Amino acid sequence: MSEIALLLIFAVAAVWWHDNRRVQEIAVGRCRDACIHAGVQFLDDIAPVWRVRLARDANGVLRLRRVFTFEYSTPRGERRSGSIVMLGRVPVALQLENHREAQGDEINRLYL
Repeated sequence: MSEIALLLIFAVAAVWWHDNRRVQEIAVGRCRDACIHAGVQFLDDIAPVWRVRLARDANGVLRLRRVFTFEYSTPRGERRSGSIVMLGRVPVALQLENHREAQGDEINRLYL
């Protein structure tokens, strides 16, 4: 009996790890695209998870809300931070810290 419970625990952990990796790949792709759109360089090609909690989506379904952080470099060589919020596998917000666009000087625009 204890072997079955142990196998079940490992199976659940493996499924959770695989889902986490898939969501992280989606987040990194979105961060990379946002950096290209903003004219900055996405650094290190990673976005580690910073915070995980439960939240409800627009349909009221309970999902994992993950916040990933990343770094980017401005054309002047300044290293800055950004973040992306994923609700399940859907990106809901992406922010570039103190990034000023060439048109309109808008700060912290969300790129989704």
